[in-house]
Amino acid sequence: MVYNFKLADIGEGIVEGEVSKWHVKVGDIVKENQPLVEIITEKVTVELPSPAKGVITKIGPDVGMIVKVGETVVIIDDGKEENNEIIEETQQTEEKQKDKLVKLKEKQQIRRIIATPAVKRLAKEMGIDINQVKGTEEDGRITEKDVKLHSKLNVQSNEERIAFRGTRKTIAERLSKASDRVVQAWIMEEIDMTKVTELKNKLKESNSNDIKLTYMPFFVKAVIKSLKSNKRINASLDEETEDIVIKKDYNIGIATDTEQGLIVPVIKKAQDKSISEIAKEIERLSREAKSGKLEIESTKGGTFTITNIGAIGGISSIPIVNYPEVAILAINKIMKKVVSWEDKIVVRDRVYLSLSFDHRVLDGADVARFLNSIRKYLEEPESLIKE
Repeated sequence: MVYNFKLADIGEGIVEGEVSKWHVKVGDIVKENQPLVEIITEKVTVELPSPAKGVITKIGPDVGMIVKVGETVVIIDDGKEENNEIIEETQQTEEKQKDKLVKLKEKQQIRRIIATPAVKRLAKEMGIDINQVKGTEEDGRITEKDVKLHSKLNVQSNEERIAFRGTRKTIAERLSKASDRVVQAWIMEEIDMTKVTELKNKLKESNSNDIKLTYMPFFVKAVIKSLKSNKRINASLDEETEDIVIKKDYNIGIATDTEQGLIVPVIKKAQDKSISEIAKEIERLSREAKSGKLEIESTKGGTFTITNIGAIGGISSIPIVNYPEVAILAINKIMKKVVSWEDKIVVRDRVYLSLSFDHRVLDGADVARFLNSIRKYLEEPESLIKE
């Protein structure tokens, strides 16, 4: 039996993916559920397993190429006799294609080295491999000008070129989509974090479950409580029906820096979780995202995103709205600052929060109230741990 394994529809509007790595080649014998290929989607990198055991008779696009939903990724044959003709035909076709490529390369090679003795001598004197020079004449003939241009380009070339594809290209496409559709505005607020620091340290001392407690769970909790009283921020805009869609669950995306680029795993129904449960979920999602093991389901359904640029550095930033959401919060660097507090000059922990929003859906007053609410909860954080 022949298995024509196609890229399945995984939802969330994903219509294509980019082949990032093949684990198999034609002729390999594979087992059921054995990894075949890695596909980069606009959400996450997914590893597709074999649907059956058998022999790989054909693989799909090369690394860096796009495969669309419904297109063949790989063909697997279980080796039954009635399918031998298909295998032989596939192998013959591939051999013919290889022969054509070899002949084409040989032809190109012959054309590439068409040059007069004087031009060949010039290339040798300049230390240039004549085979690497591109001829500009109609028949591919290399001229003296071609040799000198090749030398000039190589002398001036002190750059490294990195292929613009994979996760980086996907991020660029999503940001371009947001830029094209969202009327983005932003607002910033300075917040005192001293009591959160004290509470975090207190909970760490009493914690016996080895939970990695950072500032982020407190921000998540303050955001959720503030979203409940500012429901239009926990929303999206349906442009087809012209509806503002208010979300009932609070699914908080946490922008995560990985070697592959920025990934946004989502804490589902975060409103039902305590500070410690949120901390555990953040740690799990971050670990899976950075190791490349995050499942596509863990990136779906976000209603509001938080990005913590301050963990790396930066006292101020303007994040880009994670379309189709309508707002995103950036946490900048928490710093000790000398301030006037309760009529005294003291040193306090302070942070700037930046909120970018879709001005089609929200007004400045909406987001100002939202940030004021976040500040209230963070400057009096005891209520965040009372569930």
